[in-house]
Amino acid sequence: MTIPDFQSIMLPLLEYLNDEKEHSHKEVIDHICIRFKLTEKEKQEKLQSGQTIIANRVGWAKTYMSKAGLIESTRRGFHRISQRGKKVLNEKPIEINVRYLKQFPEFMEFKAIKDANRKKDRDEAESITPDELMENGFNSIQASLGQELLTKLRSNSPSFFEKVVLDLLSNMGYGEGKVTGKTGDGGVDGLINQDRLGLDKIFFQAKRFGEDTPVSASMLRDFVGTLEVNGISKGVFMTTSRFPRDAENVISRSQKSIVLVDGPKLAKLLIDFNIGVSTTKTYEIKRIDSDYFIEE
Repeated sequence: MTIPDFQSIMLPLLEYLNDEKEHSHKEVIDHICIRFKLTEKEKQEKLQSGQTIIANRVGWAKTYMSKAGLIESTRRGFHRISQRGKKVLNEKPIEINVRYLKQFPEFMEFKAIKDANRKKDRDEAESITPDELMENGFNSIQASLGQELLTKLRSNSPSFFEKVVLDLLSNMGYGEGKVTGKTGDGGVDGLINQDRLGLDKIFFQAKRFGEDTPVSASMLRDFVGTLEVNGISKGVFMTTSRFPRDAENVISRSQKSIVLVDGPKLAKLLIDFNIGVSTTKTYEIKRIDSDYFIEE
């Protein structure tokens, strides 16, 4: 039997965790190897990074199901089934794959972050080049990281999120600023000075919400009103959630220049500008140096 792809691993993995006990990554890998009757050679096949292929695929199966809320992390390297996961098994699905996971809003948020990093979505893996395959793999890693960032932000305090937004805007080159947010802040959490004298300011608002709690239209109107009252022409509204469908309509009624940044876009910006993340691996893609082979 060949090494199963990560989607084929999902259902057997969830069934294994159905004992409601926490299991280590190694225990899960060992079970999947037995379940699919892998040979010793197949167990040891490795990626260029040095990680075994089966460990990598089990890891991604766990990541996708974790994003969908079917399993949960109990501590570093350990997982167990969630109540949602038990409910799924009670429904006796024939298989669990990416298409199946799309019914869960948490997974769709993960997918939204992933899609935000992709130039073009493709359903047929056979049609992509090796370069595109590498890019798609990179985007999957970025998507997983992006959702982890949003989860971390939602578990921290609102004041911490305000500081994160300030750090992000500063790293993006918008100048120095400060957090001003407090109860009754009138729809503004901080400001950025675009020049040293503070003549040109940007107000920002930061809302730390869950995926199921969108920013309301009234919050947007309050923010626009605050810009009007203070004579500020530019504003940035960032959230770990999403905006209402009529958000652009609300903003367009004002003459102010306002940028809306939702959860997926925020996660991408945090990664791009190295806020709360660090580099673990770097791959070099090399090509032939044609000039070297020219004989004089």
